[in-house]
Amino acid sequence: MSNLAHKKMKVSELKQTYPQYFIAKNKIQLSDSALIGKILDQLKVIYAKEDVNTIDGVKISFEQKKQWVHLRKSNTEPIIRIYAEAGTMAEAEALANEVIGVANRIIG
Repeated sequence: MSNLAHKKMKVSELKQTYPQYFIAKNKIQLSDSALIGKILDQLKVIYAKEDVNTIDGVKISFEQKKQWVHLRKSNTEPIIRIYAEAGTMAEAEALANEVIGVANRIIG
C-alpha cells in the first residue's frame, strides 16, 4: 500500500468517528425585498433564547438538539436562502419548514 493510499484510509477512518449531519437547502421567495429585513429582525426576537449570530444573515443554533438554521438574503433578488443542518435529513427539513412557517406568519 502506498503512503498516499494509507493516508486516505486513515482520513476515512477518522471521518467515521464523527457524527453525520445533513443539510436542507430552501428559500423564501418574496414579492417585496423590504420584507426581508422585517423577517430577519423578527426571527432574532422570536428565537432570542437560542444562540443567534447575525454575521452574514441570521444563524440560529439549537445547541440542545445539535441543529442550526442560517438565513441569508440574496443581493440580486427578493429571496431569503435557508440552510438547516441536523442529524437526519428529515430533521433538517423540519427545522427549515418550521422557520419558513414562522417567516410566513411574520409577513401575514
